[in-house]
Formats: sequence, C-alpha cells, structure tokens
Amino acid sequence: MPLPAKLLTQALAHHRTGRLAEATLLYEQILQAEPAHPDALHCLGQLHLEQGAVARAESFLARAVAARPSAATYHLNHGLSLRRLGRAPEALAALVRAQSLDRSLAEPHHQVGNVLKSLGRYAEATAALRQAVRLAPRHDAAWLNLGVACLDGGARDEAIAAFQRALVLEPKRPEAHNILGHALLAAGRTSEAEAAFNEALRQRPRFAPAHDNLGRLCRAAGRLREAVAHYRAALAEQPNPNTHSNLLFALNFLPDVTPEDIFAEHRRWHTLYAAPLTAAAPQTVQHSTSGRRLRIGYLSPDFCHHAVAYFIEPVLAAHDRTRFEIFCYANVPSPDRFTSRLRALAEHWHDIARLDDEAAAALIRSHELDLLIDLAGHSAGHRLLVLARRPAPLQATWIGYPNTTGLDAIDYRITDHVSDPPGQTEPFYSEKLVRLLGPFSCYQPDSDAPPVNTLPAAVAGVVTFGCFNQFAKITPAAIELWSRILTAVPASRLLLKSRGFGDPSLAARIRSFFAAGGVAPERLTLNGDELSVHDHLSLYHGVDIALDPFPYNGTTTTCEALCMGVPVVTLAGRTHVARVGASLLTHAGLSDWIAATPDHYAEIAIAAAQDLPRLIGDCSVQVGEGEQ
Repeated sequence: MPLPAKLLTQALAHHRTGRLAEATLLYEQILQAEPAHPDALHCLGQLHLEQGAVARAESFLARAVAARPSAATYHLNHGLSLRRLGRAPEALAALVRAQSLDRSLAEPHHQVGNVLKSLGRYAEATAALRQAVRLAPRHDAAWLNLGVACLDGGARDEAIAAFQRALVLEPKRPEAHNILGHALLAAGRTSEAEAAFNEALRQRPRFAPAHDNLGRLCRAAGRLREAVAHYRAALAEQPNPNTHSNLLFALNFLPDVTPEDIFAEHRRWHTLYAAPLTAAAPQTVQHSTSGRRLRIGYLSPDFCHHAVAYFIEPVLAAHDRTRFEIFCYANVPSPDRFTSRLRALAEHWHDIARLDDEAAAALIRSHELDLLIDLAGHSAGHRLLVLARRPAPLQATWIGYPNTTGLDAIDYRITDHVSDPPGQTEPFYSEKLVRLLGPFSCYQPDSDAPPVNTLPAAVAGVVTFGCFNQFAKITPAAIELWSRILTAVPASRLLLKSRGFGDPSLAARIRSFFAAGGVAPERLTLNGDELSVHDHLSLYHGVDIALDPFPYNGTTTTCEALCMGVPVVTLAGRTHVARVGASLLTHAGLSDWIAATPDHYAEIAIAAAQDLPRLIGDCSVQVGEGEQ
C-alpha cells in the first residue's frame, strides 16, 4: 500500500475513535507529501469543523473541493462550514452543488432547506426538506427542521405532523416536545400543547424554553399566576431578555401587582440586559437639521397584519414629506399584504429580521436619524436591545405596549392627558411623558369592514353584551362584575371572542366561572375561530354593548367596536394600561360610558341595556361619527 494510503487508513482509524491529535498529525503528514490530496484535505477540514475551528475547516474544505470537484460530500461539508461562518449565499451555492452531484443523498437537501429557512425563503426550504425526508424517512432532525420551516411559513398543520413524526423516531428529545407544543399552541390546541410542554419538562425538569412556553399558554388561558411562576422558573435557570419581557407583559394583567412593583421589574430588565449596552454605546451626535428635513425612524415587529398596523398606517400616510424624511425598520420574519401596504408609505424601508442587534443598530446609526420611535415596548418580537445601543440621538416609544420600557436609552413615551393624567403616572416611567393634545393614537378602520347594522336587540328582543379581547385580560373581578350585569338584565347574553376558546377544557372552565356567578352556560357564546377581518368584524352585528376588561383595557377591540356602532363600557383605573378605554371614549365624545368604580360600571351597562331607545340613539350617533 502506498504511503499516503496507509497513513490515511491510520488517520481515519484515529479520527473514528476520537484520537483527534493523532489523526491531525497523520493528515498533515499526508499533505506535506501530497498537498492536493483530496481525502486528507476533506478529512482534516471535517476534523477542524468538529472542533469548532470553522475558518480553518473552511480553508481545507475549499481546497478539497478544488482537488475533487465531483465529490458531493466535499461540497456538502464545505457548505456547512460556510454556513457556520455566516456566509449563507456561498453556503447555499455549495449545498446546491452537492445536491446536483448526488440526488440520492438526503443530507444536501436537508442542509439546503436549513439555509433557505434561515434566509426566510420558506416555500423553497419546505420543498427541499420534504425531499430530504422522502430520501431519509427516519432522519428525525430533518423532520424537525421541516416542521420549523412549515411553522415559519404558515403551514401549521404540516408542521405539527412533522414534529409528531420526529418524536415517533426519537421520543426522548425535550426540544422536540417543546416545539411541538409551540405549534399546537399557535393552532389553539391548548390541552395538547400543555401536555407537550409538560413532557419536555418531565424529560428535562429545568428546561427554560418549556417553562417560557408554558408561561405563554397559561397567560392566554387566564392562568396568570401560573404564567408568572413559569416565567420566573425559566429565568432562574436561564436569564433571557425575551422571557423576562414575557414576564413584564404578564404583570400588566394582574390587578393586585402594584404599579411600583411593575416599574421596578422593568428597571430590573434594563439593569440586566440594556444598561451594559447603553454604557458601551458610541456617543450619538445630534446632526444639524439646517437645510434638510427631519429624519424620523420607526422600528417595529408589527409592520404586518397586526393591531399596531391599524394605528401606524394613518401616521405614515399623513406625514408632511416636505418636513420629514421617514425610515421604517421592519423586524418582520414573514411579510404579508399589510407589510407591502406600509412599505409603500415609507421613503426608506429596511428589513432587519435577520440582522443581529449590533448590525441593526449600526445600520440605523448610519442613517443619522434625528428621532427613532419604537412601536413594540416589551411585546413579542421587540428589538429593545437595538435601542439600548442608542443608534439615534433621541429615542421614543409609542403605541405597541401599555407601559414603560424601563430603558435609560429611551427618552420619551408618547401618550395623552387622559391615559396618563399629569402628576399621576410619571413615577411609573423611565421615559419623559409627551402628552398629545388629542388621543395618544389614531385608528384606521380596515377596508374589509362590513357596514354597520341596526341594533341587534331591536330585532332579537334580547340584549347581547360582548368582549373580543384576549381571555388573559378577563380577570376574575371582571367575570364577577359581568355576571352581576347579566343577572340584572334577564335573558341577556354574552359573546366572548378570543383565540383558544375552541379548546374544550378552557371553554368548560370559563363557563364554570360564570356559573359560579349565577349565569347559565347557555347564555354564553364562546368563539375561538380564526376568522378573516370581515368575518371577525361581522361578529359585532350580534353585539349591543361591549364590555371593556380591566385592569388591562382593550385598545384595538374598543376601536373596532366603536367603528361597528357598538358602545363600550369601561372602568377608568390608576395607570395607562387601565385608562386606555377612558382615553378612547373621551376623545370619541362618549364620556358617559366611562365608569369610576365597578358599581358605576354595572350601573352604566344595566341602564343602557334597559333603555333600548337611548341605546339605538347612542349607536346611531356613533355610526355617524365613525363614517366621518
């Protein structure tokens, strides 16, 4: 046997048994004798890749490909090294070449799918991953990645099936149970999702992502104390800014957590994650605006079909372009038709979903903005750690979150005099409050909204109350008060609309809560359907009076109800989150629907339900205002 072949056999034996230092010496010895030896180059590249020396691995794998360009596995591993170096386009080219050289291999299709997925090309990624599992039906990792691509691309049912298949092949994988639960939760299959998360925790009791997901599930189901406990368990195991933001968001729903304690927790988030970045950030200079327009940037994960879009679209459309130059930074992994519509209203549009925080901050800093406005706060998909790096000299937060960010790097919060009465809420914000003369936001009704109908009770003869807010906002205190109202208005009904109501166990639990207040199950209608905008708004055709939850008021839902001619009863609380309803109704000219106490709330609702002529009059006035 020639010397290189003999050395290669020995090197491979060392490599297979984990004696990597010995293998490295032998591979290098071969290359000293024969610098373009393809197998030695390839194997040494693989060895460095296994050890995490990715740049060194890539150099050897590139030489291996040059030495033997017909070897599919060489291109495959070269592609893997390029991907790990963050060179996605080059990685994709190498992996596609591997595909073309040997179409019977599953792994090139698997890795092509993974790269396409990372680039947001979900349809192509799904096609490649389907081919991978066809070629290797027992490849559990490929099934998992197919599920992720399907989930990100909106094919939820196929995603669930793929995750389930992966777990049949490898049931002892807590990560797989966790992501299956995530997909099931997104589909509204709450009980199955909870079982999946609990199985993940059974296999790995302190698995932080499963605790985080259980927190989201419990919050959506109105089990707020359990949600908070799960978030805290996740953070105790693995501090994470997104999980901590989930905790902050959940605290807004709890009526017995003080504003002071909620503010302190927001400041703790700042101390843990944002303060070091702000301290290290380069000084951002306020550039001269002489002779040019002011540059305003908006940063949001919700430039898509999301509630925030209905509030920011009219703002973008109304900007005076002779005075302002508008930049939008979209953290939107899956753009939709709403994204396209918003994009058309911005002079400069930048997709940042696949940029890390440092790169996104550098991009924004390069545009020399005068003001950057965050539209998310601590809601899902936020990029507060971009703002923590102070890419603009002035930064503000608005619309997307009903509380402070807690960040020193955000200077202002935009609000109004009703949501934040002067002298009342300042201690609960790290930002300086800027109060608009009118409402803190403006709502643009959807173009698919149906026409307003006549008062349903005038036709049906019975009054129907309604609430279309997420169930997490419907606290025990709200259920108790609403039960009192239903009891006082004989034959009245209540329509609740929220995701997750299709889950039988949640529906049964809700009915039992109202039954404890004397409300028979048949007087409740629970709708958890995923509906088009038109069909969702058409449900208001069956509602006479909307009931605003407390302490976390509705915003979009209140605007929807008013635009559909349905008056809303709200309870004005102490802080912004509990005063949004008061702000909206005040500025809509409906202050007599604002209650100061729970008893007053009940009086307003009961009196309106017992005076249909007045209710018809109030609805017709509101319809006229909405049509203006």
